[in-house]
Amino acid sequence: MKKYIYIFIAVMTFGACESELELTSPSQLTAAGFWDTEEGAKTAHTGLYANLRSSAGTLWLLGEIRSDIWGGRTYESPSNESLIESNITIATAPFGGWAGLYTRIHRINDFLVNVPNVAFNDESEKSHLLGQAYGLRALYYYTLLKTWGDVPIILEPFTDVDPAGLSRARSSQTEVMAQIKSDLAASLSAFGSDDSYWEGSKVFWSKAATLALKGDVFIWSGNLLGGGSADFTEAKTALQQIASLGVSLEPSIDNLWGVGNEGNNEFIFAYQYKQDEAENFYNSLTGRSTEINPQFDSMGNSMSSFIIAGANRYGQSEKTILLLDDNDDARKEATFIRLYTDDNGGAGYPTYSEPTYFGSIFNKFLGQVNGSERIFENDVPLYRYADVVLLLAEAKNLLGEDPSGEINQIRARAYGANYVPAIHDYVNSTPTDNANAILDERYKEFIGEGKRWWDLRRAGDSFVINNVSFLSSGDEYKLLLPITEDMIGRNPLLDQTFGYTN
Repeated sequence: MKKYIYIFIAVMTFGACESELELTSPSQLTAAGFWDTEEGAKTAHTGLYANLRSSAGTLWLLGEIRSDIWGGRTYESPSNESLIESNITIATAPFGGWAGLYTRIHRINDFLVNVPNVAFNDESEKSHLLGQAYGLRALYYYTLLKTWGDVPIILEPFTDVDPAGLSRARSSQTEVMAQIKSDLAASLSAFGSDDSYWEGSKVFWSKAATLALKGDVFIWSGNLLGGGSADFTEAKTALQQIASLGVSLEPSIDNLWGVGNEGNNEFIFAYQYKQDEAENFYNSLTGRSTEINPQFDSMGNSMSSFIIAGANRYGQSEKTILLLDDNDDARKEATFIRLYTDDNGGAGYPTYSEPTYFGSIFNKFLGQVNGSERIFENDVPLYRYADVVLLLAEAKNLLGEDPSGEINQIRARAYGANYVPAIHDYVNSTPTDNANAILDERYKEFIGEGKRWWDLRRAGDSFVINNVSFLSSGDEYKLLLPITEDMIGRNPLLDQTFGYTN
């Protein structure tokens, strides 16, 4: 993969130099002859994943930071407080320029226009690459729709710098959703019966990833855009296919996290990180040794030898702490290392003690220690099979079916040997109670994985308002973000997001 990354960088650099030298000529985003060979196409394919990985931090913020997970105590200056508190206006609109996602879409559009004309030694490989690209474009447009609602639809690569050609109006959510569904169908058509993972790795998009995304998309469409039972049934059918595609729940939470566990059976698609190539962004959820080393963990162990050189910009909310304060649930210790200012006489703090609580270290993606340095090189899942199980529970509940089997699958894995059906089993109830049970299970399962805000949004506006303390009835317009004034200045065809005024 590294070989293709280096070629991709060289090509992009060459194209950028040409563009700067010939300011009046069409923008040359690829070097002459780049699309003439299979190697060129595969280089561009690798570039799509370098682009996606570069946006991973943004996608995490968009999908999680406005939820109820964060906003608690930090031991350094916190980040993104205005997002956590939904303190958002036109003047402070975050993620200007559509968070850079149209740059990613342009590269995919370029790929989809050119790759069909490239001769491959094995045409099935070309089909697989096209299936991946359509899936990634659906992912980007789905993110745009969830974040801003109405957004421009652009399906062709930009070939010149004429401002008139760059201006596009916002298409309706219904039109954007139709495009997302079209890309999902094109992705599945390109994959056909090929259930394989490119190069045998889950760090590339696959048929399983497209089906997971399809389930997610069709639940959103069915619940929020009027698709109803037809969409819920489509979601259920897609999600039920995934179990036969080489993924399953790992039997233990311990099998999921840590660099040595990246090849687990549960991951469906993950961002790849490697030392000397790219590190993930989770060091911002840890801290510096100067703050951490004097503290004690919840079991009363000294943190004096803990190797770290990160930052502590995000703290779990007290709601999150209390939700996870169950020593029988393996997700408690797997998700956070709680820090206390003393060891409680050697007994530690088996349950939360606010007076001596210092803060937390996010534990899922701590990388590994190399000598005196910690390298944040965990692969980070975008979809894993636990996600599929609980999405299936959502689809079933929305269809009026019993989702308790799926909920209990996740609970049984989390509690392991501590699982007592009479205590821990969820029993089918009303649709609203079921929805809240699914949301609570997803909350505990996916902390830090960029899911919670989208989960609340997909469930419906009332679930967001009822769970996020910074939002109240009447704030529903804030569920979508405004666009910046300079975006409208550059593109006069754009209208401001509904509800935002000066």
